[in-house]
Parts: sequence; structure tokens; C-alpha cells
Amino acid sequence: MSRLARLLATVVGFAVVGPGPAVAETWIIDPAHTVSGFTVRHMMITNVTGVFETTRGTIEYVPGQPSSVKADITVETKSINTRHSRRDNDLRSDNFLNAERFPAITFKSKRVQNAKVEGFELVGDLTIRDVTREVVLKVEGPTPPIRDPQGHRRVGAAASTIIKRHDWGVSWNRALETGGMLVSDEVRINIEVEAVEKKAQ
Repeated sequence: MSRLARLLATVVGFAVVGPGPAVAETWIIDPAHTVSGFTVRHMMITNVTGVFETTRGTIEYVPGQPSSVKADITVETKSINTRHSRRDNDLRSDNFLNAERFPAITFKSKRVQNAKVEGFELVGDLTIRDVTREVVLKVEGPTPPIRDPQGHRRVGAAASTIIKRHDWGVSWNRALETGGMLVSDEVRINIEVEAVEKKAQ
């Protein structure tokens, strides 16, 4: 067979077979560069912020297809940090998270909606104190992959939502003499994620 004939056969073969199916990539959340934070109103006068120091999980998606995103995230409750040890211990107690009995807060995605160029909404189940309710995370990203100095591919994303903590059984509070409550029911959640690509086995 001539070189031209072999080339034509190859082109025809690609045309018949067509491009292969897009393959989902798996990314492992990097706990050292990921922060799960929250903001809550204190005594109706100021916002108190805190973080959970340990967040782990995986993210899967097909590049260029936001609707393919899947996330499985676990936050370690005892890793809570508001820069005040007495308050942190109270938050770990049964008044709030009961970190001893419920060591993790989890989010497992179910579907993507309202996908746009700048981001999308990720619908999933949020579990706190073994109570599971559906929430919607507003996601910015993921960023285009880059390579770190060690040659690993990394991506980043940011997600946020607002919940009512009593919906998950976190309802402790105290009335103020001047009216209102010591801690607001509304909690704003913000997650800054950095993830590294999981290499194929």
C-alpha cells in the first residue's frame, strides 16, 4: 500500500470512529490550601467569623462541561477555629456541633443548575449532626488548571451559601435583655477550595 493510500485509510478510520467520549477528571481537595469558613451575627451588632481547619474530599468534572461537576466534601467538626478557645470548645459541645458524637459535616452533590461562564449552582445534601437537608452552593470556577513547582496540576474554586442552623438541630441561643438573640440563626458559609489532580492508576 502506498503512503498516500495508508494516509487516506487512517483519515477514513478516524472519521468513522469519531472522537472518543469525554473523560471525567478527578481532583483531590488539598487540606493545606482549602478553607471552610462561616460568618454569624453576634448580639445583633457584629459578625463573628471562623473556619474549619480540616476539609477533605474529591471533585469530578469533564473539562468544559460545568454540568458534569460532582463534589464529595467532608469537614472535620473538631477543627473549628474562631480564635477564641472558650468559644471553640462551646461550639464543639452539644450546644452546637457535638464534635465528639458527630465528627464530620458532609456535602454530597446531586446536580448542577444555572451553569454560566463565571460559575454555576451546585445542589447537594448537607449533613450536620446527622440531619441531612438539600442546599444550593453558588460556585465560582473552577479555574483553569496550572502546574505547581512539583509538576502537579491544580485547580481552584469558591463556593458559598446561607443556611438556618436550627434546620440542622443547632438551635441553642439566649435572649438579650435589650431584645433579640445572642447568636443569629442565619449562618453564611464560604468555601475556598484548592485541589490537585488524581493521577490515573
